[in-house]
Amino acid sequence: MIMNIRYVVELTETEGAELTALIAAASTLSQKRKRAQILLACNRGVADETIAETLPAGTSTIYRTKRRFVEQGLEAALNERPRMGGKRKLTGRQEATLVALACSTPPQGRARWTLELLAGELVRLTDHSSLSRETIRRRLAENDLKPWQRKMWCIPAVDAEFVLRMEDVLDLYAERPNRKRPVVCFDETPVQLIGEARIPVAARPGQPARIDYEYRRNGTANLFVFVDAHQPWRHVKVTEQRTALDFAECMRDLVDVHYPDAEYIRVVMDNLSTHLPKNLYAAFPAEEARRILRRLEFHYTPKHASWLNMVEIEISVLARQCLDRRIADPRILEREIDAWQKSRNVSGARIRWMFSLDTARQKLGRSYPIPPMALVRKAS
Repeated sequence: MIMNIRYVVELTETEGAELTALIAAASTLSQKRKRAQILLACNRGVADETIAETLPAGTSTIYRTKRRFVEQGLEAALNERPRMGGKRKLTGRQEATLVALACSTPPQGRARWTLELLAGELVRLTDHSSLSRETIRRRLAENDLKPWQRKMWCIPAVDAEFVLRMEDVLDLYAERPNRKRPVVCFDETPVQLIGEARIPVAARPGQPARIDYEYRRNGTANLFVFVDAHQPWRHVKVTEQRTALDFAECMRDLVDVHYPDAEYIRVVMDNLSTHLPKNLYAAFPAEEARRILRRLEFHYTPKHASWLNMVEIEISVLARQCLDRRIADPRILEREIDAWQKSRNVSGARIRWMFSLDTARQKLGRSYPIPPMALVRKAS
């Protein structure tokens, strides 16, 4: 019954270019190249039987590749899923020993653990006569361990810059409402456009609504979201992409359309590269860019702390209340979002921000930078 489902492959231009480059690359594995060829052929409308004869590839392989693409996306369709193997060579206790070894200091004279070193040490500690590199690699992969690698990551450093930006934003949220100097939080989020392959069946007494297992991927759209920190107002603009020029147009809308009577607007946003004043000069003549920027005041959240942007809460509400369904067309998406935001604005819905400056100092005070004692004594 499941094999009767027809999966439709519709690639975006970006996905098509990625697959073409993948096929041309000499380093691409043969199985991955074959799956890329299958997806490109299906996108052109080539029949499965023709693809099977040309590549060659089994019809079951073609079916599985299409199904994974439609259900899970391009990455899942290209990469092999783990297969069931034979009996595990390491017991639970032995795997725990391996993990402990991989997390420990390597032997003297060695900078880091390797698969060979770990295999040899585990043989010495257990009753195995030998262990292959692959056995060790698989068990480490299951535990997400690669002791021969070192990764760099970003953790919010509560330094002077972090505190400055956080307290600046929290001060804005704590202000009394002022229509002449509104505080507007701004961000963007992508949306998948998903269409129905077959007409859904409406609900009726004793029978829930039903949608078909198959669906169509119709590309993506972008949502620019504005929310007033002090007033029950939000606005969502639907665009095809989120370039610096799109950002500049949003800022012009904010000044000319949404707050034409404001003296200036304080805009809270994150540190995305498109969120820069210079982008207005790239989008508009210098006189126009200067006119807009004179009425804008940008306030940036700390790096890796976008949770301080109130609009993130509004985007979550939008996702739950309006976007949690299949919407195939950007025009339909725009109409549905427009209805949602009008209803929410009329109802007077607002975000109750509870994280204050006092709360921040109480919870994060120990992490605040400590000034030199000489300066502290001088200030006292």
